[in-house]
Amino acid sequence: MAVSLSAAVLLGVLVWLLWRYAGVQIWHIVICALFGFYLSSSTVGPHVANALHSVATFLSRLHF
Repeated sequence: MAVSLSAAVLLGVLVWLLWRYAGVQIWHIVICALFGFYLSSSTVGPHVANALHSVATFLSRLHF
């Protein structure tokens, strides 16, 4: 849960930055959000979640 919440906040900030500074229009953001909802409810959704969890686990194990 903590990883998904962190990822959601990070992606939300990135979307806001794109909207604010890169000229992305609101309807582009809405279409991408709808695509995300449909993707998460498809058969690919669990695979994407597992991949993101694996990346988060890998990043958490890195020591600088």
